[in-house]
Amino acid sequence: MWFKSGALLLLALVALANGNTTSPGTPISTQRKVLCYYEGSTALREGLGKSIIADIEPALPLCTHLIYGYAGINADSYNVRSLNEALDLDSGKGQYRAVTTELKRRFPSLKVLLGVGFFKDPTDEKTADKYLTLLESGGSRTAFINSLYALVKSYNFDGADLAWQFRQTKPKKIRGIGGSLWHGFKKVFSGDSVLDPKADEHKEAFTVLIRDLRNAFEHDRLQVGLTVLPHVNESMFMDAFLLKDSVEYVHLAAFDQKTPERNPSEADYTSPLYEPTGDGERIAANNVDAEVRYWLTNKTPPNKIVVGIASYGRGWKLPEDSGPVPPVTVDGPSPAGPYTNESGRYSYAEICTQLPGSRLSTLDGAAPLQKQGEPKKAGLYAYRVKDKKKKLKGMWVAYEGPESAAEKGAYVKAKGLGGISIFDLSNDDFRGLCTDEKFPILKAAKNMM
Repeated sequence: MWFKSGALLLLALVALANGNTTSPGTPISTQRKVLCYYEGSTALREGLGKSIIADIEPALPLCTHLIYGYAGINADSYNVRSLNEALDLDSGKGQYRAVTTELKRRFPSLKVLLGVGFFKDPTDEKTADKYLTLLESGGSRTAFINSLYALVKSYNFDGADLAWQFRQTKPKKIRGIGGSLWHGFKKVFSGDSVLDPKADEHKEAFTVLIRDLRNAFEHDRLQVGLTVLPHVNESMFMDAFLLKDSVEYVHLAAFDQKTPERNPSEADYTSPLYEPTGDGERIAANNVDAEVRYWLTNKTPPNKIVVGIASYGRGWKLPEDSGPVPPVTVDGPSPAGPYTNESGRYSYAEICTQLPGSRLSTLDGAAPLQKQGEPKKAGLYAYRVKDKKKKLKGMWVAYEGPESAAEKGAYVKAKGLGGISIFDLSNDDFRGLCTDEKFPILKAAKNMM
C-alpha cells in the first residue's frame, strides 16, 4: 500500500514539474504560458491583411494569455489611454469589450491583458521622454497606476502587460580600426555615449512603479506582465533581481535585432536563438539565449521567463553585387507588402507566399525567394538576386518560420522556461494562405514545448 501511494505521489510530482501539462482542469499557473499578442488596429487594414477578432479565434485554444494592444500615456496627465478610442472604447466600435467579454465567454481559461507601450505610442518629442519623465514623480506614477487600474477594471481585463518605452540603444556600426579609435575619441568629448543621464534614478523608480502597480492589482487578482523590448538596455533601466517578484512573467522580446530602419546598409538575422556563425562583426548579446541567461543570472525563476517569437520578417533591397550569406551589404528597406503596407516589414503570410511551393504570390508578383538559414541556431532568411533582364529587384528577408519557431519552443522546454509569446497573431498566416494550415508559427512553437 505504501509503495503504491509513494508511486502515485512521485508521478504527481513529475507531472507538476513538467510545465507542458495541459490536461483539462489543470490550473494555468502550472502550464507553460503561451502569450498571444493581437494589435487591434489590424482590424482597420484592407484586403487579406485585415484581421478582425473572429479571425484570431481559432488560435485561442492554444493561448493561455491574449494581450490586446495598444494603450499609451497622455503626456500631460500621465493617464493611460487607448491609442485608438474610436476602435477600442464603448463609445466607438467596442473592441476592448469584445475581447474581454465575448472571448472570455468562449474561452473561460483565457487571460486577457491590456498591452501598454511596445513602441506603439508616438509623441511629438522623443518616444521615450514621457515614459522617463513619468517615473520621476510619485504623483505621476500614482496617476498612471490609478488610470490603468480604472481602465482594466472598467473593461474587465485580467491585468496589464507593460512594455515600457525606454530609450533604445544606438545601432552598432561596423568600423575599421581607425574608425573605431576616432569614434571612441569623439564620444569622450561630445558626450553622445550617454543614453540617459538619469538612468539610475529611472531604474529605481521603475522598480517602485512595478511594485506599486502589483500592490494595486493584487486585491483583484489582476496580473502584471513585463515585456523587455528590443534594443532596451535592461541592465541600465531595469533591476532584474527586484522586478522578478512583482510580475507574473518577464517576456523577452528578443527579436528585431536588425531592422532596415536601424541598419539600412547591413542585413542580418533578426531574432537568432544563439549567436550566428559566419563572417562579419556581431554583438554577442543579441540573441535569445544571451537574454535568457542574463535574467537567470539575476535570479529570475525560469518559469517566469517567456521567449518572444515574432511572426513577421524584415526585408532589405539586395544590390546586384551582394552575396546572400548574412551579414549582407544592402540598400535600405525593401518595398512594402500588400498586407502590412510597411516598407521592410512583412507578415509571415507575405513571406511564405513568396517561397517555392506556395499557393499564392503576394509581395510583388515576381520570382519566388530562395529559402536558406539555420533554424536551430540563427533563424531563417530568403533572398532573390537582382535580374536586370527580367526587371527583378533584389530582396533579402530575415524571418521566423515554423521550423525556427519550433526550435524556440524546444529550447523553452529544454531550459524549463515559462513559455513563449507570438507577436503577433495578425502577422501569422491566420488565413492559411500558404499551406491551408492556420497559425503555423504558433502551432509549431506550441507543439514543441
